[in-house]
Amino acid sequence: MSTIEIRKVTKKFGAFTAVKDADLKVEAGEVVCLLGPSGCGKTTTLRMIAGLERATSGDVIIAGQRMNELTPQKRDIAMVFQFYALYPALTVGQNIAMPLHYENLSKADTDARVMKVAKIMHLDTVLDRMPNQISEGEKQRLAVARAIVRDPNCFLFDEPLSRLDVELRHSMRGQIKEVLTGLSKATVIVTHDQLEALTMANRIAIMKDGLIEQVGTPHDVFAKPVNVFVASFIGTPQMNLVEAELKGHANGMASVVLAGQELAVATDPAVAKLKPSKVMIGIRPRAFTSVQEKAADTISAQAELIEPMGAETLIHARTATGGDIRVVVPRDKRVKVGEALNLRPDPRQTHVFGEDGKAVRA
Repeated sequence: MSTIEIRKVTKKFGAFTAVKDADLKVEAGEVVCLLGPSGCGKTTTLRMIAGLERATSGDVIIAGQRMNELTPQKRDIAMVFQFYALYPALTVGQNIAMPLHYENLSKADTDARVMKVAKIMHLDTVLDRMPNQISEGEKQRLAVARAIVRDPNCFLFDEPLSRLDVELRHSMRGQIKEVLTGLSKATVIVTHDQLEALTMANRIAIMKDGLIEQVGTPHDVFAKPVNVFVASFIGTPQMNLVEAELKGHANGMASVVLAGQELAVATDPAVAKLKPSKVMIGIRPRAFTSVQEKAADTISAQAELIEPMGAETLIHARTATGGDIRVVVPRDKRVKVGEALNLRPDPRQTHVFGEDGKAVRA
């Protein structure tokens, strides 16, 4: 069975801990993205799975077998690197066929496997060309083709689309996802691009400072972030995170002082268990309704900067206490710089984080 599992995996470089107590399981046919900012430990985690780095402690298990002491060659994995690492003196077809030389296949079987994969990756018309004679997108597809031509235990991708332009990234995301869906292999993809993770992954593992902060479906990590870091990292534009003072809770409504105003905000029932304290209120930029009159459940602000985004418009507004609020409205909603706004947050998309930075949720 094609599965990947890491149990309490830690990697230290001298006194520096790059990855700490990482736990993650990837099922057969599942795509999991390791997502996080530069230096968070995601590539180190991938390299430990591949055997390119040895874990300081913990276990790496592939297809049910502990792999800690095995070399990369004996782990039976296929890996696609950020840099294509193509053989410049070999044709596209010969590059794809290279991994098959170790399987001692006949020429007919090798040619059949190469052609099958080439058609999947839309490379069948360029098999006789050299790598310097094909486009960047074709080079990336060639790197993927060379990985999937075998039948390995699992697939590992390290920033596979980082060298492509925006248009090629968009098309390659769909092609790679389509290919992986039909392979029934456990796959781990490292990326710093949240759009890639949200569109390609079945689940996302979000990392920070060597720790896996949250593992969940794209919907869960967006709609139910477990802490302030995940809330701020996932979503474009970034979630509004505003310091507030929780005064009390009654009838499903929390009384908070936010941006210099005392508001009644509908929150998760778990907030009722909190004592009056400092909290962080998180509200997505698309979770506001603009109303004409100021009310007990609205935030007053003034528009300072307008950014057209095509079908939508991003408004940067400033509250009475000088805090910034980002609001996304439909393109046909006309707002002018200097205009006063009364913003009502959607209670279904309003999050409360305690003093420890963790989400307060039932």
